[in-house]
Amino acid sequence: MRWPIAILIGLVIVLQYPLWLGRGGWLRAWELKKELQTQRERNQELENRNASLDAEVDDLQTGADAIEERARYDLGLVRPGEIFVQVPRTTTSPRILIPAPTAEPPLVPDDPGLR
Repeated sequence: MRWPIAILIGLVIVLQYPLWLGRGGWLRAWELKKELQTQRERNQELENRNASLDAEVDDLQTGADAIEERARYDLGLVRPGEIFVQVPRTTTSPRILIPAPTAEPPLVPDDPGLR
């Protein structure tokens, strides 16, 4: 009675192997599903970027305002009669002045409670 049960268990294992671990098994399908989701997210990001670039191209082709804006901000161009004022931004943190140490000890108020 033991041999038929062992044979049946062995057949079940042999038949289940391709389902779980084979080339077209559940684990491979799960991995492919994850890759597909990642690729869909990347495609959505690229579609959004392409849409914004298309809108910018259309704006540049049809409107003079966009061309003027790009010329002002990217190239620093001004109209005749305008005055261009540029305020530089500092990338370093502001300096903090710390007084130099003196040879004298700091003054302590005469408080009888401190002694």
